[in-house]
Amino acid sequence: MTSSNRNRSGYGRGIGLLGATAIGIGGMVGGGIFAVLGVASVQAGPSTPVAFAVAGLVAAVTAVSYARLSVRFRSAGGTVTFIDRVFGIGTVTGSLNIVLWLGYIVTTALYASAFGSYSATLLPGGTHPDPLLLRALIGLGIAVPWIINLANAGLIARSESIIVGIKLSILVVVIVAGIPAVSPAHFHSATSPSTFSTLGAGMLIFVAYEGFELIANAGADARRLRVTLPWAFALSVGLVIVLYVVIAVVVIGSLSPAQISASADFALARAAQSSLGGFGFVLVAVAAVLATLSAINATLYGTARLSFTIATEGELPRRLEARTWNQPIGLHITALAGLVLAVALPVESISAVASAIFLAIFAVVNAAACKEARQVLWIRLIGAAGAIGCVASLVIVVVHSVGDDPTSMIVLAGLLAVALIIEHGYLKRHRPHPIDTRGSHKGGKTATGRSVP
Repeated sequence: MTSSNRNRSGYGRGIGLLGATAIGIGGMVGGGIFAVLGVASVQAGPSTPVAFAVAGLVAAVTAVSYARLSVRFRSAGGTVTFIDRVFGIGTVTGSLNIVLWLGYIVTTALYASAFGSYSATLLPGGTHPDPLLLRALIGLGIAVPWIINLANAGLIARSESIIVGIKLSILVVVIVAGIPAVSPAHFHSATSPSTFSTLGAGMLIFVAYEGFELIANAGADARRLRVTLPWAFALSVGLVIVLYVVIAVVVIGSLSPAQISASADFALARAAQSSLGGFGFVLVAVAAVLATLSAINATLYGTARLSFTIATEGELPRRLEARTWNQPIGLHITALAGLVLAVALPVESISAVASAIFLAIFAVVNAAACKEARQVLWIRLIGAAGAIGCVASLVIVVVHSVGDDPTSMIVLAGLLAVALIIEHGYLKRHRPHPIDTRGSHKGGKTATGRSVP
């Protein structure tokens, strides 16, 4: 950003309420809903709308904490800034920031899996694709955004508002056409899941709400900060909760349990087919391909800079500050690791791991809001409630997955071990010097003063 584009306080002029809200909605309604809707429908059955509502409630409480911290610590650093500024940079916060990066790697894998499943449906016989073809499509879903980032990282980012408009318009069409086809009988199944199963499904697909936290990264460039960011968090999360619940009603009300089970990887497209025919199926599949590609592109772009920021703060090896092919090394690590996870794990396992990681990170952010708001009782209460809710949700995910999907918990344990090994085994000995966390991250800079690329 040039000096001509900054106001006198050093912040950009460009992001108002509409833009900040679009960032939050675009971050959430990306690849997540297309990837996890089938997972939730299989797990929760007729209680799927309730599962989405419960997960949305946890997201809404957490959004209040993010709004508070975004105003308190105006920056481009978002979650990393909040954790470091409130708790100080150290071994624990360093590990948490590395876990955050791992979380975005897992979401890259989730979006790539959804891209593979939906793009396969556009090919002959694609509803039952050959495993090798599916893996090839998953690889393509990561390779194309990776190449775009190498050539022109802003190509899809600049058209993100158009893509958000397209996918929201298609979802509205599916909802309007699908509501008349909803059968109340589908919500009165004799095999309704237990309360714990419904909660487990809700927390399993919590990753569908991941993305609202990106509003915090716009803090450095927001106009009327104290009004814009809180309202942007409230509007984006509130609207997406309503959208997800209504979509869940349409899917469950349009498809039988057998149909949902047979088309779990592309359940939304199958629901659109029941009301709009083959055109509806193709329409949703194309929207999913566009949405997941843009989500992968944005995630690769953001995590490359996230890894750079963490490295400059002494929480990752210094070599990650370097560039390869004019991009931070973190871009290539994220793409490769996301590809490995996407081809190695089913979407249910990826969703469980991603949800667990973000619930853990959001619990810490809620605790940070509670700690920071020493004299604001209602913020402290909301922060405490959010932290407790996220921890309880994390426990539900773990308990649910240990019984139904132990592989996901093994992967989660492995990723956490990687973060601890990096922080305790290497960085604790090699960190060059303590970092003063009292300085702000204004203007897109890290605590060390280096500009984020």
